[in-house]
Amino acid sequence: MLKKISSLLAAGTVALTVGVEANGESHAVDMTGKTVEWTIPFSETGGSAKWANFFAPLLSEALPGEPTVVVKFMPGAGSTKGANWFQTQEDGYGTILFGTSGSTQFPYLLGDPRVRYEYRDWTPVMATGTGGVAYLNKEDGAKFDGSANALKDTRFIYGAQGATSLDLVPLLAWEMLGMNVEPVFGIKGRGDGRLMFERGEANIDYQTSSGYLGGSLDMVEAGDAVPMMSWGALDEDGNIVRDPTFPDMPTFKEVCEATDGCETSGPAWDAWKAFFVAGFPSQKIAFLPAGISQAVVDTYVAAFEAVRSRPDFAEISAKRVGKYPMFVGAGAVKAAKEATTISPDAKDFVVKWLSDAYGVELK
Repeated sequence: MLKKISSLLAAGTVALTVGVEANGESHAVDMTGKTVEWTIPFSETGGSAKWANFFAPLLSEALPGEPTVVVKFMPGAGSTKGANWFQTQEDGYGTILFGTSGSTQFPYLLGDPRVRYEYRDWTPVMATGTGGVAYLNKEDGAKFDGSANALKDTRFIYGAQGATSLDLVPLLAWEMLGMNVEPVFGIKGRGDGRLMFERGEANIDYQTSSGYLGGSLDMVEAGDAVPMMSWGALDEDGNIVRDPTFPDMPTFKEVCEATDGCETSGPAWDAWKAFFVAGFPSQKIAFLPAGISQAVVDTYVAAFEAVRSRPDFAEISAKRVGKYPMFVGAGAVKAAKEATTISPDAKDFVVKWLSDAYGVELK
């Protein structure tokens, strides 16, 4: 697996070299009258859906010929169903786009037996970072004082996609805090977890920033949910700092430091931070399938660059998906490498933890 991952950057860099003809000219692809199907391997209620639905009309305007961009959903098996499907697709016309999330990256990193896809076969053209927010119902939220000390005797229920999905990050964080959180596995997207929380079937939840802004924030403003913490963001030196979208909210690191028995050093912390880095700062990535022409790649890179360069982009994106960087072209290649690379020590710790905590055997 590590050998495969190590070749991702080289393969992606080659794929994203600007395509030129012998005379040095680059040619865009005319997509007039075409329909681009952007497949998301989750349900239509989650953060990935909100991310793709935000970018789809902007991409349509920016692509030559303004093709229709339709977001489709293919949930199942913690997003591996959709990723396995995408692995088999061949498209020479630029009409197939695929969006992944940390819940697609993590099974790949861990060697999940359901994974039959290979990231190095795909071409990343755009990526964005995101954050995440954990929140409580109002009864338990009233006990939260910046630490988890008063929450350790509470039995929490959490709607989860799967232990090897992006839910790994909150589940490990809550365990490090000494909280008793029982996941109910099998939901098809984080939006379904939010619906469980809204119906009272769960009393703790987490959403990526877009899902929180688009759905959970209304519950917070109504007093039905209480924010606990964000996962944070990374500064230029790799330190965890407050999320720029939620600057008034403590990070998991701050809550851990305030909670008895929680350590921000050692194997558990190193593993949590490694998967946080792989799952959030470069979390959502748009890919073209294997065998795509360089002309199509160049067309998509130019279109996403045009989206990023819109004078109103910073304002509208902050409201819908949060204040996070957008990576295009070579930047998307680098982001994809970061999101699909993990140290052997972090992988070994999490593989053992998954086995001990949830009986998940990755063989």
